[in-house]
Amino acid sequence: MADLKNGAVILAGGEGKRMKSSMPKAMCEVLFKPMISWVLDSVERSEAGDVCVITGHLHEKLEEYIGDRCKTYEQKERLGTGHAVMQAREFIENHSGNILVLNGDAPLMDSETIRDALEYHINFDNAVTVISARVPDPTGYGRIVRDSNGTLLCITEQADASEEVKKINEVNSGAYWFKSDVLLGMLDKIKPDNAQGEYYLTDAIKLALKEKMRAAAYTAKNPNVVLGANDRVQLLELNEIVRKDVLKRLMLEGVDIPCTDGIIISPEVEVLRDTKILPNTIITGKTKIGSGCVIGPNSKIDSCTVGDNTILKNVDAEKSEIGSGVDAGPFVHVRPDSKVADKVHLGNFVEIKNSVIGEGTKVSHLTYIGDCDVGKGVNFGCGCVVVNYNGKSKNRTTIADNAFIGCNTNLISPVNVGEMGYTAAGSTIYKDVPAKSLAIERSKQENIEGWVDRKKPYKNMQ
Repeated sequence: MADLKNGAVILAGGEGKRMKSSMPKAMCEVLFKPMISWVLDSVERSEAGDVCVITGHLHEKLEEYIGDRCKTYEQKERLGTGHAVMQAREFIENHSGNILVLNGDAPLMDSETIRDALEYHINFDNAVTVISARVPDPTGYGRIVRDSNGTLLCITEQADASEEVKKINEVNSGAYWFKSDVLLGMLDKIKPDNAQGEYYLTDAIKLALKEKMRAAAYTAKNPNVVLGANDRVQLLELNEIVRKDVLKRLMLEGVDIPCTDGIIISPEVEVLRDTKILPNTIITGKTKIGSGCVIGPNSKIDSCTVGDNTILKNVDAEKSEIGSGVDAGPFVHVRPDSKVADKVHLGNFVEIKNSVIGEGTKVSHLTYIGDCDVGKGVNFGCGCVVVNYNGKSKNRTTIADNAFIGCNTNLISPVNVGEMGYTAAGSTIYKDVPAKSLAIERSKQENIEGWVDRKKPYKNMQ
């Protein structure tokens, strides 16, 4: 038994016409992650063995997304689920143990169910084990029909079910564990004897039962494992199930979510206790947020690390590091590859791009900092711009500790402002500013007396 090698075949060749998408059905997203990725993650976490994916409609897009994560086989003609598995014959032949077959558009199939079903499959020495679940509304699903002892008799599709069978609420998930040699044998016996002329994998279950093999159904603890999406409405339902699950988990871990309206958080996100998430906030990617923070309202945080006791109000931050005790917003954009140190203040309408902002620096409002290394304790007045692009190349500016950048200063990169350097308001700085120096670059003011009386520029003047 120890030498047996298990594997998993994920069926992801469907077009999903009702999705009306330019992508394969399995690439449609649940909480910003393609359904195929959810399934791959669950299979990998379950340690079910090697994985292959059967592609079909727009196969090149799915193959590009999967990359070298696992092997893929193309189903050039879509002739049913049994035919899809036939494309993986080589893969199955290289696995002497058990083969998991599951759908790439059933993103709520979890690793616990996969592991528990395999344990059941092995313990009872089953030739095939169907993964089933009991659901409140079984309409549309194949029913698991058992005898009075609980033994599997058959799987009956909705269209073929009697009124009595339709009352059964245990349904087929479309996921199965097979002994590898049994599956290979069944693939040779399945015939397209139906109106559609397709090879159905469920026929393998019929054959196993007919040949008196051990075929059984394992009932999952999680009823959501059977759920898939055939259109955008059903996709929304999946999103809502997962969204609520994530928020519930976070709240049970000590995260404060006083109102869930508009809050969407990816399952990979980590948030520590006593942080408050406010409405209309979206947190995605492998974001990590410390304790005691306030995130939102109306914030979007993607793939960032955020320290403790930080406030991000109306902030859009992506692929950056934000320290502890930071106060940012409203209307702040932190673009990729930025590092905002502890105790920084970013006021309204501030944009940071590919820059380092030192500890305790204040960037109060209406300011753009791009490709810049800013030291500690720097103060930016209103309306400052680091002019980092000359039309041909991006250049970098350095501002040393405790410098003071006056209102409406333009810093023409590359330029350096020394420690405690000072720029006068309204200056365009294109030469280095030495430490503790004042840089002024503006024309001399000239007052023309009596000009208003002569020119009468205001509307109410005759």
